[in-house]
Amino acid sequence: MTTSEVLIRIQPTPNPNAWKFVLDRPVLADGKATYANSSEAAHNPLARSLFEVNGVRQVHFFQNVITITHNFDADVEEVQKAVCSVIQTRLPVHNPQQTKTDEKKMARENLSPEVRQIEEILDRTVRPGLQGDGGDLTILKYEDNKLYVFYEGACGTCPSATSGTLMAIEGILRDEFDPAIEVLPV
Repeated sequence: MTTSEVLIRIQPTPNPNAWKFVLDRPVLADGKATYANSSEAAHNPLARSLFEVNGVRQVHFFQNVITITHNFDADVEEVQKAVCSVIQTRLPVHNPQQTKTDEKKMARENLSPEVRQIEEILDRTVRPGLQGDGGDLTILKYEDNKLYVFYEGACGTCPSATSGTLMAIEGILRDEFDPAIEVLPV
């Protein structure tokens, strides 16, 4: 059996320390997965191998995109070259059907009506932009009118995630959900 070379397009993100590697095939068939270190990626050989690249801090999978966040002082060209090499060698044996087990994530049908409404607003207004930039966010909890979110992928270390993006999310939720809501990154 012959495997063809993976077509990879490297694209910048708003985060100067993160790059999107857009592939010609799926990396994850369903959902998303963010790995903060190699032990979190233990069950995923592709993600684990990406952490072997010097300077890689986080790996995020979404559809046909791998977003790599690297140390601020890393040699960007070297990181990109090494990541492409790992993708070329590991993707042909990678299983895009595998999912990351995440105890924090609950099925939406088990969420409170308020959190389900917030999720729907974020899905419609915020997530498409974050995902287009190689990131995403997860709701950790909602209590006492405070929404605690965790940024993933390129959003995780992006300077605008705690300023402009956060204010935009809060503004949308104040307009469409509750004028008194406060959004806090964790």
